[in-house]
Amino acid sequence: MSLAGLFSPRWPGVALFDLDGTLVDSAPDLAAAVDTMLEQLGRRKAGPDNVRNWVGNGASVLVRRALAGKADWEPATAKDEALYKDALSLFFYAYEKANGQHAKLYEGVEPCLQRLTEYGCRLGVVTNKPEQFVAPLMKQMGIDHYFKICVGGDTLPVKKPDPAPLIHAMEALGGTRGTTVMIGDSAADISAARAASIPCVAVRYGYNFGAPADALRADATVDSLTQLL
Repeated sequence: MSLAGLFSPRWPGVALFDLDGTLVDSAPDLAAAVDTMLEQLGRRKAGPDNVRNWVGNGASVLVRRALAGKADWEPATAKDEALYKDALSLFFYAYEKANGQHAKLYEGVEPCLQRLTEYGCRLGVVTNKPEQFVAPLMKQMGIDHYFKICVGGDTLPVKKPDPAPLIHAMEALGGTRGTTVMIGDSAADISAARAASIPCVAVRYGYNFGAPADALRADATVDSLTQLL
């Protein structure tokens, strides 16, 4: 099931990767920041298991889910809006300190990145994580040198599942829809790839809001990125 021949007769010219849940298990850092935020608000900690199911739509949605303790939450009153803004500021401050402290690369990530680089594939990261946290995490994980572009959740006016971040990265790397693949772990990744008409791969070990990755119906679903080699 290598990428060579999976979508075309040759290796893709461009490979775009999600970050959290695809390249890096960052949930421990995110959970630490969420719990610090909640404690400072006088609330009960959420814990890593809940946070894993809330990751994928960016920091603002993660904070809303943490405040609600469930899938989503929107401020209904001016008081709620003020609480959300305070909570988001507390989260950003806590995550800046926690980012990369407990995270780790998933097994198989570095061999995959190394091999694709050797084959001349141009690599990019397209994540919903705020841009200010992307480069520090990738540097901490020792993978920043593989990537020629990183698109964060606030790099453009929209984020995944909107296709614009994928198209932006693909075009910046000189790719086309016939020579580019998107690899991610969640519905946001696969939906964005579908909307961009880019072939996509889902990994089973990620977050995906607690749902099985096979239900995403990506063009391929793998247990490790090494399966793509």
